[in-house]
Amino acid sequence: MAANPALDPDLDKPDHPTHEFAQFGAGCFWGVELAFQRVVGVVKTDVGYSQGRVHDPNYKLICTGTTNHVEVVRVQFDPEVCPYSNLLSVFWSRHDPTTVNRQGGDVGSQYRSGIYYYNETQCRLAEESKEAKQTELKDKKIVTEIVGAKRFYRAEEYHQQYLEKGGSQGSCKQSAGKGCSDPIRCYG
Repeated sequence: MAANPALDPDLDKPDHPTHEFAQFGAGCFWGVELAFQRVVGVVKTDVGYSQGRVHDPNYKLICTGTTNHVEVVRVQFDPEVCPYSNLLSVFWSRHDPTTVNRQGGDVGSQYRSGIYYYNETQCRLAEESKEAKQTELKDKKIVTEIVGAKRFYRAEEYHQQYLEKGGSQGSCKQSAGKGCSDPIRCYG
């Protein structure tokens, strides 16, 4: 029986040898991606699907809830400019890590909370940040999964930089400028 490539680690390499990848699931990937685009030291973002069981999924398929994929943002960053801990801060600020398979009105396993690490340092820092956030939230239990990044499947082109491009009509463009603090508005 052939191995399932969807279960393989993400072995893609960043465009520059000193850069790293990070991967996060925090609900609908559009707003999460825009938040990461604004971070100084983030050089590229892609939205896609990871952590599932089906090779080469698409949006329609993952929305059925049968593939176990998560909508993720894969961030390429320069750790000399942007420490991984900065990305973790953005991650925790962008969603409710105490809701199972849900963020606001978005419901399904593809919207679960997850940090998908590429090395042991990222794993350790993710675990430490989760412990710190749990202390902050006291009685609300964090459900964020922290596991190694599996194969990344880039989402359809219309999903990439969706909010920066203005959404479905292209008329409500939002700034992805570094350091921008304008509120992020999500819409289909």
